Amino acid sequence: MKFLSFTMTMFLLCYSVKGNWWDEYNEALKNYSQEELHKEHPEKIRPQGFQHAPFRCPDMTPSPTVPTSVERVKPADIKVVAAFGDSLTSAIGANGSTVLEIPIEYRHVSWSIGGYGGYQDVITLANIVKLFNPNVLGPSLVPTLHGYPTTINDTNFNFAVTGHNTLNFSEQTRHMIDTFKTYPGLNFKEDWKLLTILIGMNDICDYCKNKSLYSVDNFIHYMTKNLEILMLEVPRLIVNVVQILPMKPLREVAMPTIGCILQKTFCSCLTQPEENSPELQEVLELNLEYQRRLEELLYSDRFFKEDFAVVLQPYLTHAKPPRLPDGKINPSFFTADCFHFSVKGHEELAKGLWNNMFEPEGEKTMIDSFSEPVKLICPPPDHPYIHTRPKEK
Repeated sequence: MKFLSFTMTMFLLCYSVKGNWWDEYNEALKNYSQEELHKEHPEKIRPQGFQHAPFRCPDMTPSPTVPTSVERVKPADIKVVAAFGDSLTSAIGANGSTVLEIPIEYRHVSWSIGGYGGYQDVITLANIVKLFNPNVLGPSLVPTLHGYPTTINDTNFNFAVTGHNTLNFSEQTRHMIDTFKTYPGLNFKEDWKLLTILIGMNDICDYCKNKSLYSVDNFIHYMTKNLEILMLEVPRLIVNVVQILPMKPLREVAMPTIGCILQKTFCSCLTQPEENSPELQEVLELNLEYQRRLEELLYSDRFFKEDFAVVLQPYLTHAKPPRLPDGKINPSFFTADCFHFSVKGHEELAKGLWNNMFEPEGEKTMIDSFSEPVKLICPPPDHPYIHTRPKEK
């Protein structure tokens, strides 16, 4: 994978792209010396030849017949995987060892949709599903470069766009629906599809720039609007909506290296206010309100019917960052910008999501800290289906 990183970095140096994210990145690079720009951080990448131990479950077979109910879908029944989101899902910098590799979108190792190799190469939700159905459509297979035009052949069904806010959500929704209706080998009406969504953190990062545009009301409005479109237009779809992370700990990641100056550019509303300032407190309260309102929206039967369900997967609600024995943040879980997750972080997100999928509402495991690796579970024999039914109120 490092050869791909090197090749794309050389291309990056020769190719000019435009946009707010790119402008901010280039501005931040002015603070680096040439030595710092090229400094390797080998602990942030997946070394060549690395292999996880195999993962097997007692029952990895599909249902005898294609299920008609959203409540009876086994992992092997999933024919299509897809993902919406922002730079976390496009996997910006995830397998890069230098600051120059931050604009590379390592989609093939993205926590929810990466399809590089197999489970033993990198743990992603898509690669876990591939253990149950090796022919599943959608996993991303190659990296892309932020700002450079891509096609569905480059991204597969990773529809995430670096820099997107919730107000851009509809672009990803329409792109997926249009793609699914015409994609070779995909039966739009009959195939069971699994979509994972994590979006909204850029809204929090940009809140102080436009408090009306990035209000919690607007966040919920755009989430609701797009989930309604999916429910109306896409048959046989299970949607994982992953709860937004608590973002304050990212301020601590900025301590170890000068490279973390990028974080202050990418999420200035969170990282630049002084500790204990009213400005910071307002952003932290907004983060909690985003979480609370998302729970309010999705802990109901509003988005549940015979062949469709939206499930809030809450495992990240209170998650604390990984720490070293001395109590400091473990930098190997973060890219050189001290904001996005490295492959190591992506794998923990993937495992936590998979586990939540096989736990009923009200009994889903909440990750306390990423300091301890998440242990992957198998679908329980007494309920080998993805949990989709809302809890009785």
